[in-house]
Amino acid sequence: MIATKPNAKRLYNDSNAPLANATRHNLWRLMMLRSVVMVCLVLVIIGVTLASIPLHVASLLLSIAGLGLLNGIAWWRMSRTRQTSQQELLLQLLGDIAALTMLFYFSGGYSNPFIWMYLLPITVAAVALRIFYAWIIASLSIACYTLLMFYHIPLSHLHLHTHGDATLDIHLVGMWLGFVVSATIVAVFIARIGQNLRDYDKTISEVREKALESERMLALGTLATSAAHELGTPLATMAIVCKELSQDYANQPELLQQLAILRTQVSRCKEILSSITHNAGQSRAEAGQGVPLSDFLQDAIQRWRDTRPATELVVNIENTSHNPVIFMDRTLTQAILNLLDNAADESPERVLFNASWDDKALKIQIRDFGHGLSAETKSQLGTPFFTSKNEEGMGLGVYLTQVTLARYDGVLSLDNHPEGGVLTLVKLLLKDLRIENLKVTP
Repeated sequence: MIATKPNAKRLYNDSNAPLANATRHNLWRLMMLRSVVMVCLVLVIIGVTLASIPLHVASLLLSIAGLGLLNGIAWWRMSRTRQTSQQELLLQLLGDIAALTMLFYFSGGYSNPFIWMYLLPITVAAVALRIFYAWIIASLSIACYTLLMFYHIPLSHLHLHTHGDATLDIHLVGMWLGFVVSATIVAVFIARIGQNLRDYDKTISEVREKALESERMLALGTLATSAAHELGTPLATMAIVCKELSQDYANQPELLQQLAILRTQVSRCKEILSSITHNAGQSRAEAGQGVPLSDFLQDAIQRWRDTRPATELVVNIENTSHNPVIFMDRTLTQAILNLLDNAADESPERVLFNASWDDKALKIQIRDFGHGLSAETKSQLGTPFFTSKNEEGMGLGVYLTQVTLARYDGVLSLDNHPEGGVLTLVKLLLKDLRIENLKVTP
């Protein structure tokens, strides 16, 4: 069914869902990142305490508890709602800056070797928030760092003794440890946040592509309805002329036979146009009915034979006791006819048609004996208005077939046959075709 503008608008509005989902994932990763930082800080405090270095342990543990409280609030919020806004993530990062500032105040201020941790909320904000929020985090971090240069409780300049007479500056050891931790955090967590954003961009691109697809189908539907209206009069005139010629040349059997073919083709064109105008704007439930699968295939085959009597169609439908009743969608019939037309254009003498199905899927194979697909043609198949038939084709057959099959989660593939020609494969899941599983979509 052709999508309407409200459907396209709905697709556009749904694009906000991936954004909320991406922010939710980023908040979850921030919680994991914060947990790692908390564990590292606790281990450092334990190590420094065992080394008999004086620290305000109670104040430092209170700062770490503040980080834990932020994680608790985030977990509680995520369990209560599935929507996570960027403002909520911003508040979480502001809480991180406050807890880190308190921790650094009681542990040497700007001389603390772990002062680099201010970069964590800045990095998360840069990759996960809009630029205005990122600048808020960056500016506040810089301001806190600057204040810690003047207001802090200093640490004693101590050394760690190693084997022999060598000593290590505790500040340099802390810088080394900080580098190891920061490198690990950037490699693991920040990389995942970046991948999450790339996935979000991909999702948005797919949503926009679907919206464009709907608009393109709407344009084609409008064009088809207009063409159906304009072609009605010429076809009626042709039918009258054919009838009059049949009466005038009633004594010429060969000419009458050709006129009968012409009248059949004109009637077929009028039937197609009537189907377009009749089904436009109707739901699937109003436009079709239930029919056994084998009858559906035979109907499609007979329709095609009526329009292409000069081409031999070799049909092989595997007999099976399982013959489900499916929804007879004329657009699905037309999709099969389009593929048969393409095969007959390349192989006017003979085309092979094989169909088989089981409890799960219908598989149709169509083979022609033409020249096959070139690499360029294969790469552009399914593109609207692309045709390899010079001026004879409109370039819409494969495209419209793909759109129709996509409604039923169908798969279409065209590949060169090892013995020459093209083998077209259509696979449709029967669960989407059965009449009892029909979902009416306006």
